[in-house]
Amino acid sequence: MFFVDVLEVKGLGNRSYLAGGHGCAVAVDPPRDVDRVVAAAARRGVRIAYVAETHLHNDYVTGGLELARLTGARYLVPERASVSFARTPVRDGDTFAVCPGLALRAVATPGHTPHHTAYVLEEDGRGAAVFTGGSLLMGTVGRPDLVEPRLTEQLAREQHASARRLAGALHDEVEVLPTHGFGSFCSSVPADGESSTIGDERQRNDALVKDVETFVAETLAGLDDVPAYYAHMGPVNAAGPAPVDLTPPREAGADEIRRRLADGEWIVDLRNRAAFAEGHVPGTYNFECDGKIATYLAWLIPWGKPVTLLGESAGQVAEAQRELVRVGVDRPAAAAGGGPYDWLREGEKPGSYERGSFADLAAVRAEAGAGAGADAGAASGTGAGPGDRAVVLDVRRGKERAKGFVEGSVHIPIHELHGRTGEVPPGVVWVHCATGMRAAIGASLLAAAGRTVVLVDDRLDAAADAGLAMTRPGSGGG
Repeated sequence: MFFVDVLEVKGLGNRSYLAGGHGCAVAVDPPRDVDRVVAAAARRGVRIAYVAETHLHNDYVTGGLELARLTGARYLVPERASVSFARTPVRDGDTFAVCPGLALRAVATPGHTPHHTAYVLEEDGRGAAVFTGGSLLMGTVGRPDLVEPRLTEQLAREQHASARRLAGALHDEVEVLPTHGFGSFCSSVPADGESSTIGDERQRNDALVKDVETFVAETLAGLDDVPAYYAHMGPVNAAGPAPVDLTPPREAGADEIRRRLADGEWIVDLRNRAAFAEGHVPGTYNFECDGKIATYLAWLIPWGKPVTLLGESAGQVAEAQRELVRVGVDRPAAAAGGGPYDWLREGEKPGSYERGSFADLAAVRAEAGAGAGADAGAASGTGAGPGDRAVVLDVRRGKERAKGFVEGSVHIPIHELHGRTGEVPPGVVWVHCATGMRAAIGASLLAAAGRTVVLVDDRLDAAADAGLAMTRPGSGGG
């Protein structure tokens, strides 16, 4: 009897797998912090005989090379992937015996990348599960635009063919085990569900229920922004990532924090958005540790810029450090635990700003005489004076905004805001997203730039209920 353990990488919306039986196992698409995989193998009492990559990843730094070094496992990498390290090149149809009665069979599935390969886990010669990487996801497929813009349409067509090849070769009950699709930006569209089988995908997957022309047209039209750090992941993985170092960073005191701020370095406060709004070191940025810190910090920070982490505890700093090494943001310059009064020099005052809801924003607009751009009153208790102009800033991505937005709002996606703060109109800036997490990042960026902000810590679906006018697709407006 075989087992498959799922290793969630929630911050990136990915999964890795450990599968095996009878003392041996294979690790598929492991994250960079390989201690998790080693621990999972130890719990199972198995030796990792193989480490398998479905493709060169564009969204995270792989732990595959390091895991193979640590365990002595054979490192399986698709033959067509151009890499600078020794590995076992995998060709279509290659089969690897994991342990008695259990084998891994490679199936070429180009589309997400030109060299993409899926692996079928076979028990006694019959398919039981398939590690689909970025090919066949739950209800969708991996995006085809991460390699080279001129190849995007061709890869979309290959993605369609690869999905059908897998579905045509496997039984309905075969479990589908993708790497991407659980919030990952590597998914063409948001994936649907937590588990699936080939039979399920035959009924619902766009690549299996739509003809190739419709599938390609809709896939290309639905592609969204690509995180900036993706440009660095492929080259790092092809060169062979360095071993990960998760030892605690050097501790920084208030004087060092102030010096690093003066030098233009990024000081990142990991506390929750409410605590940050209540009090923080002026000039610092708020990336909540329990948010998608790896995605958004890596997306926004100038690549290679030193980063210092401020957390409530050493554990919070360690958690963020683990998340960040997965996307190549290695070795924080320094770190500090505690709260703002531990990080400020004597006599310095913390910065702060107000939090509000969409109902508060509606009250401000109503008091000011309604309409976008009206003067903001003090009805909501946000501290805005009667002469302050209320500016509503939407920091969602363009595809999200196209589905509807608060009338009169200004739109600057969060991943562009750091370089575009000068474009935000004068006034009190009410920053919102869909749930509050990205708005918290945006509010901290603007506060650090000297703007007066109100963090709309609310879900966007509450805006209409609060009486705010919304512009919907096809209804016009800006």
